[in-house]
Amino acid sequence: MAASQDCQSVPLFDLRTQFRGLEKSLEEAIVRVLQSGHYILGEDVMRLEEEVARYCGAAYAVGCASGSDALLLAFKALEIGAGDEVLVPAFTFFASAAAVVRAGATPVFVDIDPATYTLDPHQVENKINQRTRAIVAVHLFGQCADMEPLWRIAERHNLVIVEDAAQALGAEYQGKRAGTLGALACLSFYPTKNLGACGDAGMVVTNDPEWAERVAALRVHGTVSRYEHRYLGWNSRLDTLQAAILRVKLPWLDRWIDARQAIARRYDALIEESYLAHFLVRPTVRPHSRHTFNQYVVRVADGRRDALKEHLRTHGIGCEVYYPKPLHLQEAFAFLGYGPGDFPASEKVCQEVLALPMFPELSYQAQKRVIQTCAGYLRQRARLAA
Repeated sequence: MAASQDCQSVPLFDLRTQFRGLEKSLEEAIVRVLQSGHYILGEDVMRLEEEVARYCGAAYAVGCASGSDALLLAFKALEIGAGDEVLVPAFTFFASAAAVVRAGATPVFVDIDPATYTLDPHQVENKINQRTRAIVAVHLFGQCADMEPLWRIAERHNLVIVEDAAQALGAEYQGKRAGTLGALACLSFYPTKNLGACGDAGMVVTNDPEWAERVAALRVHGTVSRYEHRYLGWNSRLDTLQAAILRVKLPWLDRWIDARQAIARRYDALIEESYLAHFLVRPTVRPHSRHTFNQYVVRVADGRRDALKEHLRTHGIGCEVYYPKPLHLQEAFAFLGYGPGDFPASEKVCQEVLALPMFPELSYQAQKRVIQTCAGYLRQRARLAA
């Protein structure tokens, strides 16, 4: 549970502060939906789809039950399945590859650029064969993957790119928004995302009308009209309540992203001023891009990540490891036959990354406490070593 900044503890994220700022508008939206008696899909979902599509600069958006379902819907809409292979970064959230397996295809892992944590384009081409159908470009922690070389590779090999933009709504690459950088893009509105619902919710964004129509049908058991089923779909509808909540929040998104970017700059400066740059490697922001800082993730030097994590938590500082184990070493993917050493960059960052507190309302004083506590860990270690 999020702790109050007033008692010197600093939560990893704090949803209650955001709620207090929007309480009246959120309550009105919820009551309006409850009074309507329409709780699945409906007007608010349709309006949210239009608003998110417009925000991304895309033609279509289709709401669904979660970001994980958005990925599966995208693969099913592309008719990716048995016998097909999909390239996925080895360092990302589990759902990026699990959706490939759920679609009946095989994930083929690719290592990452250790500076940005996103797919390394230089390693992609070596993984392509006649069974390869798609590349999953994961925009991790709020930063877009390096898309230009991926576009060239995809065009050369007649592949589609699926954006996993679950952590990156509002992110930009060379002036284009996430959601318009691939054939289809998958969004998550999990509560801790930059635009979060009060439960699970997701969306698929595309410029292709046929793929949008397929996704819209697949989310309702493949239905194209009442009791007429063109595809084998399933139930992945977006709740009207969640759509109404997201519509209240969406106009605030850019202000929240601006606040996150300012917080990231303050962290960068505090780390430098505290002489911690040798110990905490700050996030790399790709040129000509908009990093939305869904997380502020540092790399901790000299194998001391876990010790620092425990020190921070002992002192009331929220922190988290995203992610402690790369996908190729997950038990669920053991059948693919990968082993330790196959993706060294991914394995190394899993041992070093640590997310520090990040949410739009995070105060400068709270950030100072976070960095001072990191510095305190080094001083304590030096005393013990003396």
